[in-house]
Amino acid sequence: MLVNIPLKKTIDNSYNITIDTLPNLYFDRKVAIVTNTTVSKLHLDYLKKHIDAKELHVITLQDGEQYKNQQSIDKILNSLFENRFNRKSLLIAFGGGVIGDMTGFSASIYQRGIDFIQIPTTLLSQVDASVGGKTGMNNSYGKNLVGAFHQPKAVYIDTYFLTTLPSREFSAGFAEIVKMAVTFNKDFFEFLQNADLTDEKTLKKVINKAVSTKANVVALDEKEHGIRAALNYGHTFGHVIENETKYTKYLHGEAVSIGMVMANELAVQMNLMSSDEAKSIKELLLKYDLPVSYEIKDIQKFYEAFFLDKKSSDTNITFIVPNGIGDVKISDECSKELLISVLEKFGDYDG
Repeated sequence: MLVNIPLKKTIDNSYNITIDTLPNLYFDRKVAIVTNTTVSKLHLDYLKKHIDAKELHVITLQDGEQYKNQQSIDKILNSLFENRFNRKSLLIAFGGGVIGDMTGFSASIYQRGIDFIQIPTTLLSQVDASVGGKTGMNNSYGKNLVGAFHQPKAVYIDTYFLTTLPSREFSAGFAEIVKMAVTFNKDFFEFLQNADLTDEKTLKKVINKAVSTKANVVALDEKEHGIRAALNYGHTFGHVIENETKYTKYLHGEAVSIGMVMANELAVQMNLMSSDEAKSIKELLLKYDLPVSYEIKDIQKFYEAFFLDKKSSDTNITFIVPNGIGDVKISDECSKELLISVLEKFGDYDG
């Protein structure tokens, strides 16, 4: 006997990304703002002036990648239960990528899924982490290995929040912008080489271009079964670096910066990229004081960590390698010998 459950239907997960001064927002339901100690002190009052809700709560977490864990998720969920949130309630992710990922993940699992919106406060989260519906947390095995795809209902990008962003955090966000330019748009990359991001008009133009690029990719491949994986350029290497350094030495964008340099070296050895192209990418990263080198103390251990990457299988490691500047290749044909030869180039430098 066979019983069929006919669930084939189209679900519209479309939403708008607003790049402008934060508008006044009205919600006829319970709302919880999830933020961290740093953002709360700087901008919570500003946000609350723009929100009118039936009932408003604030959940404040510790600031840092090391707090992107089950304990923080439990704190969010417990607060929702204690304040009797229901399936019609709403979460607001108010912070950087860590807050956005954890708020989205909590929304995806609370009572099997409630709505959330993103109000990102860092350049990295504005151009990358807040867009696309990837949510999750870290554990002892690696970064974002526990999570879900859960799209926000809206994203509001206000460059006002960047006025208090430390220069190091700003540079970390720039790394993700470079990532999208290298993989999908050579003209954008060349524009970045001479762009002055201290000019607000130019900054908004760059944010819009980066967000539009990612939005187009997500629209083609929401659940990362194909081309969306290309947005992980630099991340396969970078996630290992973050895990090795316990998420305390490098910001995410800094680790991605190093990861892109490593991926470029792989691309050069695969004859997909010229040495001059790899050099121009490194020079652009250095322009914003991003790290481009890392000392690998145990090459074999670093190599084995690749197999925990979400794109990899038990026997094959999938790498995102640039095909020149403006194009990208997703490859699972990199031999161990080739990868070890790349890693050996990073085995004697204290970055």
